[in-house]
Amino acid sequence: MAVIDEVFKAYDIRGLYGEQIDDDFAWKVGHAAAQFLRSLLSGYERGQASSNRVIVGRDLRAHSEVLARAMIEGVTSSGAGCVDLGPVDTPMLYFAVNHLGACGGIQVTASHGAADQTGFKIAGTKARPLSLATGLKEIRHILASLRRMPLSASMAPVQQVDLWDDYRAHVRRFLAPARRLKVVVDAAGGMGAKMIPAVFGGADLEIVPLNFDPDAPPPYPPDPMLAAAIAPACRAVPDQGADFGLCLDGDAGRCVFVDETGRAVRGDLITALLAGHLLADEAGAVVVHDLRCSRVVPEAIRAAGGVARRERVGGAFVKKAMADGQAVFGGELNGHFYFRDNFNCNSAAIAFATLATMLSNQSRTLAQMVRPLEQFAHSGQISFADDEADAKMQRVAETFADAEIDRLDGVTCRYDDWWCNVRHSNTEPRLRLAVEARDDEALAERLETLKEILGEPIES
Repeated sequence: MAVIDEVFKAYDIRGLYGEQIDDDFAWKVGHAAAQFLRSLLSGYERGQASSNRVIVGRDLRAHSEVLARAMIEGVTSSGAGCVDLGPVDTPMLYFAVNHLGACGGIQVTASHGAADQTGFKIAGTKARPLSLATGLKEIRHILASLRRMPLSASMAPVQQVDLWDDYRAHVRRFLAPARRLKVVVDAAGGMGAKMIPAVFGGADLEIVPLNFDPDAPPPYPPDPMLAAAIAPACRAVPDQGADFGLCLDGDAGRCVFVDETGRAVRGDLITALLAGHLLADEAGAVVVHDLRCSRVVPEAIRAAGGVARRERVGGAFVKKAMADGQAVFGGELNGHFYFRDNFNCNSAAIAFATLATMLSNQSRTLAQMVRPLEQFAHSGQISFADDEADAKMQRVAETFADAEIDRLDGVTCRYDDWWCNVRHSNTEPRLRLAVEARDDEALAERLETLKEILGEPIES
């Protein structure tokens, strides 16, 4: 049985399968989430059968089907109808919520977590993300007092719906290659193994698949922020003579791109590239970026005629900022890319389609396009233990007291020639650090000073 406070994170639910999250807990999540999501309906929506449905999807982990069945039983026992999509990527769930006009959706997935982990991502109407501040706290409260009902209590209808044709048509709107490209795609044994053939099969792309067998996943978590996870693609792209590579996480919602030389490209630099492409027809539009991104990102956005908006880390915050500012696009350092024309939701598939279109319409390679953006030395995201986290962040602020300091998300200290941000992770008991300086030597010096405060990194 789950320890509730341990598995409810800032904007999802996540824990160890069997120890913290089991089928009984999945039933309660389904029942509580459906009850909460339907409570938000008002007026005309309350009387519509379509609005009184919850969409359920799952990733390809062995235990996800078991949990999804229990969750569906929980949803229908609340009186809500349910649409069962089966195994889909998380962005497809967001598409389905909007396409079918449902009151929300739940994806059974641990995203980039290890094989023994599981979890749930919950979205509201129009696939608006739920966080502790916008619904997860209420769901947790409902769940805490629930007892599982017998199966006979599940009286509302369940529909099995295949939306792959509609989803493919939606994503392919962003794909218009001017020439055939060769792309290495690493699915990490996850949902990309199903999504890539279903969506891009028949497109004018030559796809070289890596780790497409979910029954034989690679011996590392499906997390493209880990060096081990992207190493196979980094080797395969130059070996295959491919134009670029795509590395996906477990639910195919997040991605890292690899240039033709076999070098991974940071998500913030891809954000700058895609922003320039999308702003070509959207002069004056807003583009959202998270506060870990290089200074070159807002500079590139402004140079392309856009308005840069800096935001907290996390999909819930980026999506809200996009909606508030009617932004055309948003990007994060960790490989989440959000599109206005995708209901402000993130999509690795659409990012892939957009980058392929962009590359195919010019003679420069991906490495050549990125090179002008590499004006500063950037650490990427570095993780530290979170013991005495608040005290450590305060020490950072005191150490660099002469900097321009803001607390939009953790502590950011900015100087003319370098900056750093230290914040709590939204998903793990970690402190996260990002640093940028004028060159590698200056970056190394700043990192040494910060490590004296934060300790030694526990992962990169």
